[in-house]
Amino acid sequence: MAAKAKTRGLQAKGVGKPRVRVSRGINVGSIIKCTDNSGAKELRVVQVVGYKGRRRRNPMAAVGDLVVVSVRKGAPDMRKKLFHAVIVRQRKPYRRPEGIWIQFEDNAAVIITPEGEMRGSEIHGPVAREAAERWPRIASAASIII
Repeated sequence: MAAKAKTRGLQAKGVGKPRVRVSRGINVGSIIKCTDNSGAKELRVVQVVGYKGRRRRNPMAAVGDLVVVSVRKGAPDMRKKLFHAVIVRQRKPYRRPEGIWIQFEDNAAVIITPEGEMRGSEIHGPVAREAAERWPRIASAASIII
């Protein structure tokens, strides 16, 4: 019974199945849109969690990645603080295994707690299927999954 609870916790944190390779389209320092109702409007990517790169190469994030962000515009109690967020849309086109190319009109993320729960209660706009498969809490709050 304890093993099941442990795997559920890992799945909530986005560690479940092996990840599909997505072209990385968001640099550290990028300004992206916050697409949930947590109170933040604009986010700056500070760090990509789990990124293993090369010397002098800037870390980049893709759809479904966990990033550390600072709130640039939004509620005064959230501004200039660091939060974890998941990228749900990216402008850079990426290819799915079935051969189609996906591209969104903006870069967007959803703020989450360190436990993997969403900070807001709803998501505005579409969410990429790659992010929804990796983060079940985000999938349940999404209105459109593409």
